[in-house]
Amino acid sequence: MSIFPVDIVAQAEAIIRDFTAAGLMVSTAESCTGGLIAGALTEISGSSSVVDRGFVTYTNTAKMEMLGVQEETLIRFGAVSEETARQMVHGALFRSRAAIAVAVTGIAGPGGGSAQKPVGLVHLAAKSRAGGLTHQKMHYGDIGRDEVRLATVRTAFGMIQELAQL
Repeated sequence: MSIFPVDIVAQAEAIIRDFTAAGLMVSTAESCTGGLIAGALTEISGSSSVVDRGFVTYTNTAKMEMLGVQEETLIRFGAVSEETARQMVHGALFRSRAAIAVAVTGIAGPGGGSAQKPVGLVHLAAKSRAGGLTHQKMHYGDIGRDEVRLATVRTAFGMIQELAQL
């Protein structure tokens, strides 16, 4: 039995199966999900051949130190931005042995939102060593902290699978 919903387990199983068959590895850079993406992947037996590493970079300092996010980016655009997500995923990919990386940064709530950046806003980026880069800006809404985080895991898994095209 898993601590994750059945649909997330199914997505994780597919990623582990497909990446194992292709000999690919993945890394994660997580802020608002706090490691849930890596946690859902490692819930699956055999994930050690696929999951290279996960970076939980909840603070701006961690984003800069662990992933190389530029301070200027954080000042100009904020932690919850497309620019930050793109720099996070770049850092995760090139600080790992992964073929594909995914990064997420957002506002899970219940507090912390603003008119410009409301609760439920999440930026996700996925990048491949083969050159692919995708970004999604999600407005999940104020659906509750757990639901924002789980919805983000689902979206991240979809992006990983799409970029891998397996």
